[in-house]
Order: sequence, then structure tokens, then C-alpha cells
Amino acid sequence: MRAGALLGKAEQSLLVAALAVATVLPLIDAFGRPLGGFHVPGSGSILQLVTLWIAFVGGLLATREGTHLTLSTAELLGSGRARRLARLFAFSVAAAVCAVLSWASVGLVKADREQAKVLSFGLPEWIAELVMPAALLLMAIRFAWKASDGARGRFAALAALASPWLLSLVPEASAPKLVLPLAAVILLAALLGAPVFVAMGGLACLLFWKDAVPVAAVSAEVYRLVASPTLPAIPLLTAAGYILAEGGASARLVRFFRALFGWMPGGIAVMVAAVCALFTTFTGGSGVTIIALGGLVYPILRDDGYPEGFSLGLVTAAGSLGLLFPPSLPVILYSVVASVPADSLYLAGLVPGFLLVVLTAAWGIRQGLKLDAEGRSRPRFALRELGASFWEAKWELALPVLVVVLFASGFASMVEASAAACAYAAIVECFVTRDIHPFRQLPGVLVKAGALMGAVLILLSIAMGLTSWLVDAMIPAALLEYVKAHVSSPLVFLLVLNGILLVLGSVLEIYSAIVILAPLVAPMGAAFGIDPIHLGVIFLANLELGFLFPPVGLNLFLSSSRFGIPLPKLYRHAVPYLLILGAGVLLITYVPAMSTGILTLLGKR
Repeated sequence: MRAGALLGKAEQSLLVAALAVATVLPLIDAFGRPLGGFHVPGSGSILQLVTLWIAFVGGLLATREGTHLTLSTAELLGSGRARRLARLFAFSVAAAVCAVLSWASVGLVKADREQAKVLSFGLPEWIAELVMPAALLLMAIRFAWKASDGARGRFAALAALASPWLLSLVPEASAPKLVLPLAAVILLAALLGAPVFVAMGGLACLLFWKDAVPVAAVSAEVYRLVASPTLPAIPLLTAAGYILAEGGASARLVRFFRALFGWMPGGIAVMVAAVCALFTTFTGGSGVTIIALGGLVYPILRDDGYPEGFSLGLVTAAGSLGLLFPPSLPVILYSVVASVPADSLYLAGLVPGFLLVVLTAAWGIRQGLKLDAEGRSRPRFALRELGASFWEAKWELALPVLVVVLFASGFASMVEASAAACAYAAIVECFVTRDIHPFRQLPGVLVKAGALMGAVLILLSIAMGLTSWLVDAMIPAALLEYVKAHVSSPLVFLLVLNGILLVLGSVLEIYSAIVILAPLVAPMGAAFGIDPIHLGVIFLANLELGFLFPPVGLNLFLSSSRFGIPLPKLYRHAVPYLLILGAGVLLITYVPAMSTGILTLLGKR
């Protein structure tokens, strides 16, 4: 077997093993407390390091699979020489930045080795940290190899791995002069296909280098993030969502919601809004809903007499509903980045999230009444079918309830509830419904999820380095002073914020948007006296709307690809939903009681 295939098998095995440990450890703590406080000694430190391994092995896997989050415009170059040169340039820069980050991680490992920390089972902590420089170096080599199909191009890209050595030769006085040209190179590479984490990591290293601060500061911020108590929830919920998406959950949920709403005027449209919202709570805003459910619900809409344009628009809009409901991953990510409690953010998002679902469903009911006026007949309500479909889908319907009950009752922390969700999804799909074989198929599903986990966690962790420099340079404070000087009213600030988030939410992938924008928006909201939980709901609701905003909203691209519809045609069909949901987002923005009211009722305010 070739070395590359062996490495790939090793990556997959390590990732699956790390996910298993990340699932089991929190469950032992959660269920061991009622049994006399039984727990694994040092489980917190072990879980942090396991999350570190998931991030970097997953990032290595994402490099191999080409699933890192990008802002690429290289597709506009076609498939000729210009496109090949763009790939060579972008991936060479990616290789150079990963080599510098690997070098920076070596400095962190050396520093921790001197501290001689040891895990509960006797392993020196610095040995577990070696995954950072090793994975980043392998990512650099992999980017260089993918830069070209020819030997000369690959050799040129591999030469970029000497970047750490070249930077060390630059005199300290000359560093500030090189920052702007090198930053322009990194940003151009990001536009031509280099991952977003490469741009953020490269800029962070440049800025620390300019200030004569060791670039190991970037790696130190990466490691500091791993200590976040809620961070392990991200890979656990991602894995749970992928397990459900790969099983038969979507068909069972569609059957149940069809039986529940199909008899109503516009009932099938209501069903689509409801099932997509519930599915998005499992899978987050990654676009999985449209891919997994689009081909299932679109023919149902068309068979029920709904016009093509309405059906396409509904499936496209409904693909991001449910983003505010537990256990949605973007809520966890925002809570980590903006340092707000995840449980409060989930509670605050219930009414606003429900409002957006109801608005979408109401537009479907309007269309259904028009079809009824034209003589279409609706199926009758069948209690027997409702009961049968509920019983079939009971396991999937119970998952969000399980997470909320475990967390809200205080029985489990957010990470423990997420571990329970991951274990629950695996047990149900493998042993109850038997849609996924536990040995032949489940590891492959977890590997698919691992590519997304790695992409998100690498982006989040590397971005913390850039955020650290921005804070040290007092950039957020300067931005805040500028905004306060030009915007005096909180109402105007919120309106401007809505517009900025709508546009940027359409350009940036949701995880990138949260990581990049939340650290800047949170202090500005605090300065204008806006409740941080309410601000988080506004932030996420605007990103949900951004999925539909032309010309580059994620849902528009996914629907265009999934159904083979030209983008300009799809824009027309999505505009009504954009306006309806936009009105809902404005209502959420200017009626803070929709977010904070439930917190007040529950005594959390």
C-alpha cells in the first residue's frame, strides 16, 4: 500500500478514535456523578487534548479532501492556464503559511516541555501537543502537492516550505516594510482559493513578526482556545448531525410532518418549513439540509401542485431555518467566540427562530389557499397515519428534547449533553433503525464529519491568533470610537449592523463570519447598551438571512447546483422569502423582549 494511502488510513483511524474518546469521557462524568462522583482522573485535560487532536487531524483530513472553508473566486477564471496558475499561486502561499505555523507550534511545544506537565495517566503533555506542528507540516506538504499536476509546479510549491527559514534571515528593522506586500500576497491567495484559515493565520504571523513578537504567540492562542469549556461540543454536535443526515432520518421526519400539516391549506409547504428547520438544528448552517432534503421535498411540493418557482424558493429559504434552535452548532460557536452563555443564547433564540419559521410557513399557506381556490383537493387529516409516522420518527424527534432536558435540568453540561446527542444518534441509526452499519459505514460517516470539524476548528483556533493581535493593537477600541463618533443612536447602530451582517453573511461562510465578525461586533453592542444575548440572536438571525442574499448567498449556490437552475432565475424565486424573513429579522432586532423575555421569565435576567 502506498505511503499516502497508509497516511490516509492513519488519519481516519486517529480521528474516529479521538471522537470515541471525546464522546465517552463526558458521558462517564455525567452519569458517574449520581453514582458517588465517579469520574476519570484528569478527564478535563484529556478532553482538551483530544479536541486538539480532532482539530488538527480533522484539518489534515480537510486538506486532503479539499473541504477547507474558502472565499475562492478562482472559478471565474475558467479551466485554462489562468486557473492553473491561480491554483499554483494560492496553494503555494497556503503551503508557506502552514510551514510558518508549524514552526511557530514547535516553539509552543518546546516551552510546554520545559514546564514538564504530565497527564493523569503519566504521558507528558508536550508529547500530545506534537500533533500541532506535525499536522501543520503535513498540511503544508499536501497543499504544495495539490498546487499543480506537474512535477515542476509541485517542486516550486514545495520550495515554499522554506518560508520560516527565509523570514528568520530578514533583519528586524526591515520587517515592517515587508508586511504590506506580504499581506497583499496572502489576501490575493485567499481570493484565488487558499483557505480562510491560511489568510488569517498568515496575517496573524505577519503582524506579530512586524512587532518583533515571536510567532509562537499564534500557536499559544490556538492552545488557549482548546481550554474553552464548551469547545468540544462543536465536533460532537457535528458528528451527531452527520450521522442523522447519512441515515434515514430525513425520510422519517418528512413523513411525520406531512401527516401533521398536510391536511392544512398550504400544509405541504408548512411541512417543508418545519422539517427543514428541525433538520438544520442537527446539521447547523453548513448547507447539508438542502443537499440531504432538497431532492426529497421538492418533488413532493411539485406533485402537490405548487409552482416551480415557489417550490424552489421555499426549499432554498427553508434550508437555513432552525439555525437558532438547540442543538445548532453556530450558536455554540458564537457563544465561544463572543463569550456569552450558550444556554441563555439557545433560550433567547427560541421565539425569534420560531417567528422566522412561522413567517415562511405563512407564505406557504397563502400559496396553498390560492391553489385551493383553483380547485385543488387536500388530503384529509388521518390520525392513524400521524400516529404511525410519529412512532417511526420518535427517535429523531427526541434528540433535541434530550439535549435541552439534559442541559436545562442541570444534569449535564453543554459538552456532556452534546456527547449524549452524539452517542444517541449513533445508537439509534446503527442499532435501532439500522440505517448505518456500525463497522462498515459508521467510521466513514465520522470521517466525513471530521473534514467539516477540522475545517471549522482550524479556522476558529487560528483566527484566535489574529484576534489576539487586534486586541493588543486596540483595533476594536479604535473601531468602537469611530462608530460612536458617527453613530449616536442605538437604533441606527442596529440598522447599520443589520445591513453589514446581511451583506457579509452572504459573502462569508457562516463559521468564517462568526469567527471574523463576532469579536468586533460584541464590544460595539456593549458600548451602545445592547444586551449581549440579544445581540447574539440578532447576529445569527442576520447570518441566516444572508444565506438568501444575492448574488452569492450560500443557499442560492447550493440550490442552483442541486436542482440545475441558473442563479439569475433562482434570485427571482428567492426574493419574496428574502423580504419576508428580512421583516422578521427587523422585528427581532427592534423588539428585544422577543429574545430576552424568556430569560426574564426563567429568572436568568
